[in-house]
Amino acid sequence: MPTLSRQQLLLLVCITVVWGFNWPMLKIGVTNYPALSFRIISMWIAIPFLALVIWRWRMPFVIPRRHWSELLQLMVSNYLVWYSLVILALPYLNSGRTAILGYTMPIFSAVLGYVIYRDPLKPRAILGVVCASVAVLLLLWHELTSLAGSPWALATVLASAATWGYGTQRMRRTVLTVPTVTAAFWMLTLSTPLMTLLAWFLESSRWHWPSDITWGVILYNTFGVFVFAQTGWLVLARGLPPVASTLSVMFIPILGVFSSSYFLGEVLHAQDYGAVALIVVAIALVLWPTPAPKAPSQAAR
Repeated sequence: MPTLSRQQLLLLVCITVVWGFNWPMLKIGVTNYPALSFRIISMWIAIPFLALVIWRWRMPFVIPRRHWSELLQLMVSNYLVWYSLVILALPYLNSGRTAILGYTMPIFSAVLGYVIYRDPLKPRAILGVVCASVAVLLLLWHELTSLAGSPWALATVLASAATWGYGTQRMRRTVLTVPTVTAAFWMLTLSTPLMTLLAWFLESSRWHWPSDITWGVILYNTFGVFVFAQTGWLVLARGLPPVASTLSVMFIPILGVFSSSYFLGEVLHAQDYGAVALIVVAIALVLWPTPAPKAPSQAAR
């Protein structure tokens, strides 16, 4: 297992903080503005700023034609499905619960890696999948017993997490020859018009000028999520093994849960605490590196 450099560790910490605090931010945004439209405003603003980063760092903009199909598949699984489905489900769930469900992604990634790419799935990984499944059942039980609950929203978030898990596996195996920031720019640029069409179809009758607080959350998403965190995640997912992302994804939903409780007054139930614990255990079981076997001693030879 490679050792994380200081820069990589700092990037992971920053991604954790930005994405963790983004969950209450998202809830504020979708409470005050149509959910998908709120998302696409951030994406449209982020596109030129990400282009500016590529220009400033003297990276290429052009994707070779032979990689267009690969780029489209990465765009759908890493951007289009994840960012569309989660934001549509968020108004019907509290943000902490959505964070827990969304970051079951590493579990889906591990299972899909075994099924599709024949990555080894060890006994502790199977135990991790069981823990994640129990956690989801705890959350589903609460939604089914709550008048405000929406089981379809839970299923939507889980579907988006599974798709993102597949996208992460694809990103680790991508044949793209361009820098990751260039790939991120084109994935964002291609997914934004498609999501805009969907927003126009679903929400255009409710469009209005955002309030000041909504603009603040939009700008947080623009620069914190789309320009920085999502691009940084793709860089790590492409260049490092799963353990590199573990340090981040293990704590993002926890930070999301407790920051949502603090800033939004979301009430945490016993099953929510249990689900947090189970998700952390599950991710650790699936992604934490196995100690390398000790080399035989000279005497044993």
